[in-house]
Amino acid sequence: MEDTLNKPMIVGEGEPVAEMSKKDDKKPKAKLKKPSKGKRAFRPYPLTSFEDAFVLAEQIQKFAAGEKVRRLTLLKEMDKSPTSSSVQGLITNSGKYGITIGSYSAEHLELTQDGKVASNPSSTEKSRFQAKFKLAIEHVAPFKSLYEEYKGKKIPSHEVMKDFLQSVDSKIDNLTECIDLFIVNAKYLGLLQTIAGSEMIISMEQVLDEMKGEKTINGDQIEVKTSHSSETTNESVVTDLNVTCFYVAPIGEEGSEVRKHSDLFLNSIVEPALKGFELSVVRADKIGESGMITSQILDHLLKARLVIVDLSFHNPNVFYELAIRHASKLPIVQISRKSDLLPFDVDQVRTIEIDTTDIYSLVPKLETYRSEIATQVRHALANSGNANNPLTVFCPTFQVILPK
Repeated sequence: MEDTLNKPMIVGEGEPVAEMSKKDDKKPKAKLKKPSKGKRAFRPYPLTSFEDAFVLAEQIQKFAAGEKVRRLTLLKEMDKSPTSSSVQGLITNSGKYGITIGSYSAEHLELTQDGKVASNPSSTEKSRFQAKFKLAIEHVAPFKSLYEEYKGKKIPSHEVMKDFLQSVDSKIDNLTECIDLFIVNAKYLGLLQTIAGSEMIISMEQVLDEMKGEKTINGDQIEVKTSHSSETTNESVVTDLNVTCFYVAPIGEEGSEVRKHSDLFLNSIVEPALKGFELSVVRADKIGESGMITSQILDHLLKARLVIVDLSFHNPNVFYELAIRHASKLPIVQISRKSDLLPFDVDQVRTIEIDTTDIYSLVPKLETYRSEIATQVRHALANSGNANNPLTVFCPTFQVILPK
């Protein structure tokens, strides 16, 4: 009997059970932990760009004239393996965009109605764009939300866009990937444009207007005839001058050194310096015709709460507008490239000099320049109506009477 107890017991088909002493039998049995399943990523968006996924539609148009086609036949024509992960991803993401119908294991693949219009070379440019916009932006919920939030605006940092997406849907994973894909799709569609040195999301309506040939050249500015946001056009803008900072600067031809300089100063130095002042910055080329002083520009010079003047390049129009602002006796801040020696008359007023010798001189001091401008702005606004300039110093009784 004792020998029998000391032998291991056999249960079922050859599965040994370890012998236990009576002492061991009294111990509570350890509970086995079930392997935890990883949290499944929630990505309510395709994993490739629209341009990459759209290849499938173009191939269906090429080999099947846009009609329903057997999947294996299409892949054979494309010289692709039906079992490769890249092909499976292509078909899956095309379906997520709403371009095609049919999974990577389906017998047939076919284009959706929008997919047909978008990929059909016989469709008009306008209808192809509208269909692509629906598929690449409107069909994907987070992309649509980003477009609606930022159209007509400068693209903010990824961190700001992440905060916005989380406020829309807190369950979205990999926000950086989502934002990157949205930006790539917007660029592909022509919605991402560089305006005044900043990348902006323009509306689909504006892209359509440009397709219809309503983009005209007027002097050294581009004027788009559309009723949408003034931030993306050079049409006359109606602003509240009590909350406006008018930025007077040399502008130059599109793509010229002067234009790049002006855009850089505006977007990287002046606008960041004015954050917190609740002032809307407007540059001269946004409110009137190039090469002449319009009534709107005069209004801004004589009535805007603040004027910042960039004296770089010794532009004569800038000096002329500076003199008009001097006559108003209202707040003004002067800035200039360090390399430009200022004439005696304006050199008597404190001017913030910005060293643009090279990128290594400029970038490390950007925050310093912003702080200097912000400090000068505070001082100027605190002394509104009593600005210190050559005209107020030497002709203190000079007065401008504006028409009602």
